[in-house]
Amino acid sequence: MKDFADKVCMCALNTVMGYNPVEGRKLVDWFGTAEAVFGASPEEIDECVPGNRALTGQIGISALEKAEKDLGKAAACGARFITQEDDDYPSLLLECPDAPLGIFFRSVSSPSEVFEMRTGVAVVGTRDLSPYGKEWTRKLTLALTETETPPVVVSGLAFGADIIAHEAALERGVPTVGVMATGVDTVYPWQHSRTAGKMATTPLCALVTDYPPGTAPVALNFMRRNRIIAGLSRAVIVTESRKKGGSLLTARYANEYCRDVYALPGKADDVRSEGCNSLIRFSMAEIITDPYDLVGRIGLKLPRRGKSPVFRDIVRRTYALHPDVEQIVACAELISANRGINADELCRNMGLPYASVASLTATLEGDGFVKADLLGRYSIIAR
Repeated sequence: MKDFADKVCMCALNTVMGYNPVEGRKLVDWFGTAEAVFGASPEEIDECVPGNRALTGQIGISALEKAEKDLGKAAACGARFITQEDDDYPSLLLECPDAPLGIFFRSVSSPSEVFEMRTGVAVVGTRDLSPYGKEWTRKLTLALTETETPPVVVSGLAFGADIIAHEAALERGVPTVGVMATGVDTVYPWQHSRTAGKMATTPLCALVTDYPPGTAPVALNFMRRNRIIAGLSRAVIVTESRKKGGSLLTARYANEYCRDVYALPGKADDVRSEGCNSLIRFSMAEIITDPYDLVGRIGLKLPRRGKSPVFRDIVRRTYALHPDVEQIVACAELISANRGINADELCRNMGLPYASVASLTATLEGDGFVKADLLGRYSIIAR
């Protein structure tokens, strides 16, 4: 029961000092155990971390009662609480000076299997990715999955780059970890519940958070989530980021933790690439120019492979017997060279009526070569 009592105390302390993990760790080291912290007087606690009475005043019986309930709620949804005192706390995260005192972990595999068998690589970006960003996020994630020992793909379950990275990893059977800005019992956004459920039930995948069950997705929570994404990763890849985007914050944490950061350059006047271009400009990230060059720089090995067939040639071979093969190839090449091109622009470039272009794009979409977003902008699908 002593181990459980200390687990409850550590859980309570993690909740109270969640935004001050450095001082939370200082309290545990000062008193010897988390249980001893809760046995100390307010004056003794204030002597250790002076000037924090607003927080440390919450260290008491009510915090312990809540923590015991939180552990029960976590267990009910298949999760467990891992503390810094446990052998299976992620060693990479433990290297960070502001690592959380504990994390809630939901998986069918053990923490050691998820975090210690492979390196972690984060793939992050803005929520409203451009067609260019979507294509490259998937392309870069797929390159990671093609290495001899694929890494754990780490991201934050958000719209945009995060969910593309998670789903590409799952599609290729590669481990992926979702770091949540909510309690482990709540998926945000709810539209990603199915993907999160698959991650929680797929071997070597996991859901992670340092927030107790029942925590809502308020804006401030995402800062702590971004810190953990960087902490669990040897390298961070940023595909698109606004000037003040959360991905930029993840990259800054990664720099603080002496992790490698890579950024995809974008158009000079595209607000969705301002963050990436800034990271590159100020030498806070290395530039990404090729997916396979990137994985080599990260230190991952690619299996020996022949020269990849050109996209144009794949399309031509697929439709070799189609009566409109040349027009299909021309349409595919235009989309490949002009991400985000719409039907009207295709009509002007090809000199064809709308009905003909609609037929060509429908053919390419049906066979998984291209896709259109809600605004009718076309981009190729990484293969």
